[in-house]
Amino acid sequence: MSDSELRGSRQVAALFSSGRLTAIPRKPARREQLLAHLAQTLFERDRVYTEREVNDALLTVHDDCSALRRYLVVAGLLERPRDGSSYRRRR
Repeated sequence: MSDSELRGSRQVAALFSSGRLTAIPRKPARREQLLAHLAQTLFERDRVYTEREVNDALLTVHDDCSALRRYLVVAGLLERPRDGSSYRRRR
């Protein structure tokens, strides 16, 4: 692991207390680190998720699952078809 990856990992870890996200970062760079972490740890590649499954996974770390879900989609870490019928982690 490189120094920058280690530093980023520590910064993400600092956002959690007892396994729960204390706040969604306002700074875009820090939020992007968090979102990448959530995508990697909560969602498997090549698996299709329903909105309910995405919400349930995100609720394990923070109560505002809709904001996190939206941020993940906007950041391009989760894909969603136009009809919103499913979600998939991007490759």
